[in-house]
Amino acid sequence: MTEPPRILSTLAVMALLREWLPEAGEPRPEVVFNPTARLMQQMAEGLTGDIAILTEAGIEELTASGVLAAGTRRDLARSAIGMAVPPGAPHPDISSVAALRATLLAAPSLVYSRAGASGIFFAELIERLGIAAEVNAKATIIPHGFTAEVAARGEAALAIQQVSELMAVPGVDIVGKLPEAANTYAIFSAARFTAARPGAQGLLDRMAAAMTPARLAAHGLDPA
Repeated sequence: MTEPPRILSTLAVMALLREWLPEAGEPRPEVVFNPTARLMQQMAEGLTGDIAILTEAGIEELTASGVLAAGTRRDLARSAIGMAVPPGAPHPDISSVAALRATLLAAPSLVYSRAGASGIFFAELIERLGIAAEVNAKATIIPHGFTAEVAARGEAALAIQQVSELMAVPGVDIVGKLPEAANTYAIFSAARFTAARPGAQGLLDRMAAAMTPARLAAHGLDPA
């Protein structure tokens, strides 16, 4: 039996990719999901595959080092950081940087991720806002995974992460994107491994073509 192709993918496009997989053809690809930083660490330790989906910076770094094939990068999606709350909870005001700062200070608890791009940015954001000590004193900082799962269990009043990652978890309400001046946008890109098996380039091209604006929007993402 033919071994399935392997895709190493960032969590930000997990729901999107799972929706597309039935269209990928047979054998259906095997997918390893983790934050970009964790995947890059795993690749440095020997993990390999046929296609990688990472932040654009991760793709560029691995292309420069020869792990990924030059000229195969496809930009798939653009993502912003957002906030979610447990189902039925009031939606706090995050319409401005000042409102977001007040909301973060008033919240009894919150959760963000240590390893993901959104968590790294959020840690820097609360430093810039001068509220890191107060926020971190009541924060759950998960090593990786979906912050919304913590909010869905009622263990945090606010969850911070990429909007697409918040939307991947049932049982939470999406408040919206953080205000423009307190947000950052990540491009998630795909590329073929230099040592990929035959057929990987065709799979990559089909996947990129399937990422239509409507499909992206349904998962909280914008066209890259």
